[in-house]
Amino acid sequence: MIDRRIKFRHIQCFVEIVRQQSMKRAAERLHLTQPAISKTLKELEEIIGAALLVRNRAGVALTRQGEVFLHFAEMSVAALQQGLDGVEQLGRGDRATLSVGALPSVAARLMPDVAREFAELAPETTLRITDGPHAYLIDQLRRGNLDLVIGRLGPPDTMKGISFTQLYNEYVEFVVRCGHPLLDDPDMRRIGEWTVIFPPEASAIRSLVERVLIAHGVGDIPHRIESVSGAFGRNFARRSDAIWIISAGVVANEIAEGSLVRLPFDNAITSGPVGLMARPDGQSTPEEQVFRVAINNVVAKLPA
Repeated sequence: MIDRRIKFRHIQCFVEIVRQQSMKRAAERLHLTQPAISKTLKELEEIIGAALLVRNRAGVALTRQGEVFLHFAEMSVAALQQGLDGVEQLGRGDRATLSVGALPSVAARLMPDVAREFAELAPETTLRITDGPHAYLIDQLRRGNLDLVIGRLGPPDTMKGISFTQLYNEYVEFVVRCGHPLLDDPDMRRIGEWTVIFPPEASAIRSLVERVLIAHGVGDIPHRIESVSGAFGRNFARRSDAIWIISAGVVANEIAEGSLVRLPFDNAITSGPVGLMARPDGQSTPEEQVFRVAINNVVAKLPA
């Protein structure tokens, strides 16, 4: 049972101190005096029975207990803000919209669960999902047509002016239909004997795929189709002898069901971070804050 001595002001002060990394700046943001915000934090720590923050030269740092508590404190603040905004929107008779771009691996693996979680947390917000290659989605984010993008961290030149919050790591997989002849003698150097569905230039995984092919002595691939379309790849790979090179998240369900099979190639060097991308100069809206809570809830349930 929640200790009734914990008030919203305690949670709000703690979260703001962490965000600002400063007691003074947090006090200014909340229109409080510094002694008042220090007292509020002390009250919270006494109620919980643990130190949540320690002061250092950089400002403040979370203790281990503080790291655990912060996650749920941010969820509480974001959920309450969403509730207040929802009441306001109902009063105005309008409906908020959040536009999110999702790279193919995220659209297939993560977004269905995130959409359900977000719908429960923010039932009055319309979630608009756009999928596509990395370059296209980042361009739409910069233009303001998307609020957030979820996917692989792209090459440095494509990420200028974009903030990135890592969620998990993902590999690139080589997959084929059941009974594919390469399964009898899996050698990456032989993939050129068949049609290969290859990531195009605009995709985040292109450079990783080229790197792993070079590392395994694979030369030019004469018969290839460049695409990151999940719908095309699934159907073409299942109905032909094509080899599909794609992020693991795109084919996670098919591999689990057995309709596609992972070739046992060494793909360690294709590991890369998947995360949430945003414009750092844009102020996070309540809808974005709740979406971050939703995606963190889903990622926490992913198998290690």
